[in-house]
This record gives sequence, C-alpha cells and structure tokens, in this order.
Amino acid sequence: MIDPITIKDVKLKLGELCRKKRQSYGLSQEDLGEVLGLSRYTIQKFESGKNATLDTVLKIVNHFGLLPSITKEIDQEIANQNNISLY
Repeated sequence: MIDPITIKDVKLKLGELCRKKRQSYGLSQEDLGEVLGLSRYTIQKFESGKNATLDTVLKIVNHFGLLPSITKEIDQEIANQNNISLY
C-alpha cells in the first residue's frame, strides 16, 4: 500500500527541520527572524507547520544551506520529465 504524503505532512516536517537546525546553531526564533528579516512570530508559525509564503520557506532553507540540494532535486525532476518518450 502506498503511504500518501500530504501538504500538511510536508509543512510539519519543514517546521521540525527548521527548529532542529535553528537549535543546533544556538539561535532563538527571534535571532533567526532578525537574520532573515522576518518576525519571531513568522518563525514560530513556520516551525509549527502553519502556512508560510514561498519566500519564507526559501529564506529559511537557504540560511541553513539546504537550497542547493532542493535545487538539485528540482533539476533532476525536470530532466526526468524531459526524457519521457511516448514512443
């Protein structure tokens, strides 16, 4: 049986990853918000899996050095789509 992943699941996982990364760097939510030009409340909402803008998500993943791996996955998916042949 396939375990479907939901958008809520991904938001919760991203929030957990952010919290763990932030804590491993010894940053408070306030500290991270200041560095990224975001409010502590925005970081708090993100870490609890609440709605976030794409800009917020990208700022956070970029800050923690995750943007290259995400970009690589996107590029790989695009390449896979380009290689699909109907013949």
